Amino acid sequence: MTKVLVTGGSGKLGRAVLKDLVTNGYEVINLDQTLPAEKICPTVRIDLSNFGEVATAILGGVDEKSGPFDAVVHLAAIPAPGLFANARTFANNVPSSYNVFEACKLAGITNVVFASSETVLGLPFDTPPPYVPVDEEYFPRPESAYSLGKLLDETMAAQYCRWNPELKMVGLRFSNVMYVEDYAAFPGFNSDAHARKWNLWGYIDARDGAQAVRRGLEADFKGFEPFIIANADTVMSRSNDSLMAEVFPGVEHKTALSENGTLLSINKARRMLDYNPQHSWRNHV
Repeated sequence: MTKVLVTGGSGKLGRAVLKDLVTNGYEVINLDQTLPAEKICPTVRIDLSNFGEVATAILGGVDEKSGPFDAVVHLAAIPAPGLFANARTFANNVPSSYNVFEACKLAGITNVVFASSETVLGLPFDTPPPYVPVDEEYFPRPESAYSLGKLLDETMAAQYCRWNPELKMVGLRFSNVMYVEDYAAFPGFNSDAHARKWNLWGYIDARDGAQAVRRGLEADFKGFEPFIIANADTVMSRSNDSLMAEVFPGVEHKTALSENGTLLSINKARRMLDYNPQHSWRNHV
């Protein structure tokens, strides 16, 4: 049994991650400022901006919640741009990631999965993407303080891996997280192609996001790698060709577009993580 610390397990994606890991036989401890609505595993309430608290938890020094730990999943953050003043978002998210990464270094933990974001791709695409489907091949284009922070998380991860060739750090660029109850709104998106153009009409079912985390933990490679994590389809019933013609008519199609397949390419995640989305909003509406 692998013993895993998850930061931010009380959040929207975090709850699904805790359930998935516990169901698949992992021993899990949640680190969060708040208790989850449902008790899935033990929780330690922690301020991730306080390095002493973070290091104590990851080094295994919390009473009755001791290590050593085999891996860390870092999800905790202000989860989107525009929720707080830019400076607060940046000052919360980036130092918290540093604290987690540095504490993992001190603890000798060499298996780290963390939440990056689809926003590093250039969302909300007020400047059109360079091509579709977008992938991990072009350099990130942060357009907000939140996204800039996620790029710095990825940059830190790459440097930590340079320092330690045995370290694996997986940055998951999650799309917009959805639960089944969110899908009732999806048919209404078709009336306005521009309403969801900000992320190329993408989404991630929380259960598939959780699968991606587990696949990241189990992946067998060294170094830092970023992965786009989205579902296999878009939120739209309209075809991709018609959406692109209306909203992004000048953008190159890197490959022929499928009818409703994701425009946030998950090919790298399929190839390197064996990630295979199992859920679609179309099965629930």
